Amino acid sequence: MNRLLELIRIVRSRPCADHPVAPKAISPSSCSTRPMGNLNVAVVGAPDYARLLGKKSTTSDMTFFDVKKGQHTVTFVEPTKYPERLSTLFHAAAMADAAFVVVDQIGPVLGETIVMLDCVGVPRGWILLKNYITPEQVAPFIKGTVLESYSFVEDDPVRLRESMLKEAEAIGAREPDAASCGSVPIDHHFDVKGVGAVVLGRVADGHIRKHDKVRVLPGDKVAEIRSIQKHDDDYDWAVRGERVGLAIKGITAEELDRGLVLTTDDKVVSRAALDCRIRIVKYWLNPIKKGTVLHVGHWMQFVPARVEEVDDGADWRNPVLKLQLQKELVFKPGSKATISYLEGGKLRVVGTALLV
Repeated sequence: MNRLLELIRIVRSRPCADHPVAPKAISPSSCSTRPMGNLNVAVVGAPDYARLLGKKSTTSDMTFFDVKKGQHTVTFVEPTKYPERLSTLFHAAAMADAAFVVVDQIGPVLGETIVMLDCVGVPRGWILLKNYITPEQVAPFIKGTVLESYSFVEDDPVRLRESMLKEAEAIGAREPDAASCGSVPIDHHFDVKGVGAVVLGRVADGHIRKHDKVRVLPGDKVAEIRSIQKHDDDYDWAVRGERVGLAIKGITAEELDRGLVLTTDDKVVSRAALDCRIRIVKYWLNPIKKGTVLHVGHWMQFVPARVEEVDDGADWRNPVLKLQLQKELVFKPGSKATISYLEGGKLRVVGTALLV
């Protein structure tokens, strides 16, 4: 494991998007059993604000920044390529426990960001107002969304950082029950000479353990977790919400891609065709038509899907759609997905779908 730490320190990644730089490891340490808390925060609305809150690590279409105090950590995710790429905003929101929203102007980008955070369901967060914008001006846009419960804060990065570290400490992370299982969607991956495939991701559900045999979905590959790192420290396990680096064997980096899921959960499935009910957001003006190409977002997946059939029933804002996906979507039945239409103009977020 010490060799893995040393190699990760110098390697440059071969990821799934825009050649990001692999995170840097610090001095090797033995496996830790101490409880730690981790908070993942999507920083949206103003490019580069996250650099005031943490130290830059991985960079691609998203940029990650980390801050650590004792055993407690906060990971900040900035959707660097948004608004050019809607997928970047979705991915940042999908891996977030909380959001930090910087409002420096009121316009379509802010509106789309609010709708995305609400559809993904980021449960808590903070709003920083700039350029003399007042809470009263923002209130009509966030009413009825998850952002209505976010706290307005002052522009004080040091205080904000400490507040978020306290949130991380309150979350904590204790070793899970041995019978539990879990899933890790991949957001970056690369190859380390002499070690093999290394993946980065957030535990989306349940837990994982060192030496777990995991299915790699979609597909029929099986791999083994050789080691687990959480913010440069070795651990034997990780639980929901924690960001991890995994050395895996039984599969090569060339066989991996963003959106693939490592799972020990037998309930997780992959399907290329879906019948699902959609809840269309109130800002979307037109019914969904047969033949439309939508994108289905779930975990780190953002998959094109053609509408084969539409049943509007009594309400066109709650239709049942038959979708044919470009590739299989991995999910746990009962999960929620975000539906987008990339040709939607100023608003590309359509609504949400229940995956069954």
